[in-house]
Amino acid sequence: MLLKSIKGYFCNMRQLFLVVIGFLMGFAGFAQTVITPKPVKNLVPNGSFENYRRKTNNIKQAVPWRPIASIDYYHNPLDNDTTMQKGAYSGDSYVGFRFQKRYKEFLQVKLAEPLHRGTVYEFSMQVRLAYWSNAVLRSFGVLISKAGYSKQGDAVKANMVDSIGKKGGLFKAHEWFTIRGYYKADGGEKYITIGNFAPKIKKEFVRMNLFKVGYKEAYYFVDDVRLIKSPAFEEKVDIEIVGPNYHADQDSSLNVSKDIKVGDKVNLNNIFFDNGRYYLLPESYQELNKLAQYLLKNPGVEIQINGHSDSGGLNYKNQKMSELRAREVFEYLIKKGVQNKMYFKGYGSTQPVASNDTDEGKAKNRRVEFQIIKK
Repeated sequence: MLLKSIKGYFCNMRQLFLVVIGFLMGFAGFAQTVITPKPVKNLVPNGSFENYRRKTNNIKQAVPWRPIASIDYYHNPLDNDTTMQKGAYSGDSYVGFRFQKRYKEFLQVKLAEPLHRGTVYEFSMQVRLAYWSNAVLRSFGVLISKAGYSKQGDAVKANMVDSIGKKGGLFKAHEWFTIRGYYKADGGEKYITIGNFAPKIKKEFVRMNLFKVGYKEAYYFVDDVRLIKSPAFEEKVDIEIVGPNYHADQDSSLNVSKDIKVGDKVNLNNIFFDNGRYYLLPESYQELNKLAQYLLKNPGVEIQINGHSDSGGLNYKNQKMSELRAREVFEYLIKKGVQNKMYFKGYGSTQPVASNDTDEGKAKNRRVEFQIIKK
């Protein structure tokens, strides 16, 4: 009798244990179904400097950035940089600003879209002082404007997000640090310009070694430049929809399969160019905007844009034209605020998908597609 009771006790305990384990597994499964937050759009095109036409030290290759003076462009850590956080803050590419007694540099870019009046935006960038600097700056920041920066008179204080180091200047032991600030838009601002906007740069220097006199230089690396709508100040507005039925949550991105694999290619329909030209026609924008939406929703996806031509004409001209058309698509996506790592390549007429003996076949071979490189 006692043996049966003991067996019954352990049987009930085993059932209870299985119920608890099942409940916990079910809870864990429920916990895994957390909705992924929607990626925040960075309005600074190519803010990480990872996308470029050609891998050189010319910052103009990092479309669509434009230097005022000579900005350095890096893709690897410097050989003689022995600091702990050498190289880029993230990825591989970053830029460098040089400041001297009578010399300073700026970097400017047109935003992916104009700012909206009354909206508060958060600006941030990663900054690191170079190891060879013998001085630091008191201030370093960004000007947000409608027409960009060309002269000192454009540097309106109300349009700046400026970081000021009152004691000892801007410096964190040669490590990356964040410059961050908030800006309430007047409406219509289209450009950001990074730099030091003091009227007299020589008054901005703080010498690192007080016992060493003479030539002074402050050199800062910059990476991961961002301008986003600030969630902390975002206003909740009731929207009244008039006209035809419209579902705000409908997916407007390309019809790309969820199980698309690395190496898969997707043809971009409705991409138009003038005959013998590589400039995009406006009719192409709708299709490319859908691709931009897809990439913005999937920031971890890396793609290569491939250009192809038919067999008419000289091979080297076909190859060049296909590359230029792929590059146009690449640059359009960057200017739309796509931050994904992207590449472009022209194949000329080497990869036909139809016969070049008919006009219909040639039309199919003249195409632009994107290929999944990393997912």
